[in-house]
Amino acid sequence: MTDPAMPQFRSLDREACTAILDRNHVGRIAYGRDGRVDIEPLNYVHHDGWLYGRTSPGAKLAATDAVWAQVAFEVDEVEALFQWRSVVVHGGFYTMEDDGRMAHDHEWWTGVQLLRTLIPGTFTAADPVKFRTIVFRVAVQEITGREAVPGEAPAPAGAEA
Repeated sequence: MTDPAMPQFRSLDREACTAILDRNHVGRIAYGRDGRVDIEPLNYVHHDGWLYGRTSPGAKLAATDAVWAQVAFEVDEVEALFQWRSVVVHGGFYTMEDDGRMAHDHEWWTGVQLLRTLIPGTFTAADPVKFRTIVFRVAVQEITGREAVPGEAPAPAGAEA
């Protein structure tokens, strides 16, 4: 028999994981580089099986060949030590360009419009992060989630159940 005051840990189904991605906008992306794994925080928007974000030239792009790579992405919701939810996505990292090709322009513009729901000034004169010039998306190919919930404290001796 388990102690009722012990926290409970359980897996989340895809629907619960997707809801967590939808209601949050800051996560961490993990990617391999030079024989090690790096993790960086970033803003994102989840839409239709994709995570959209922006970055600037640097380590992430060098590690992902600036076109495609496998990455992991994590989002957490923490309320207390034993009251939290965590979602991990594995999928391909793709950069998008506004390069005059209709398919690419549509992907890029979709990403920009979604990112403007977070930062209305994205790619305008009012952009607070002008140095983030590259739009990317991560395919939500695998998604897993876990949560911890606090256990119920046992009733005091002599208390009615």
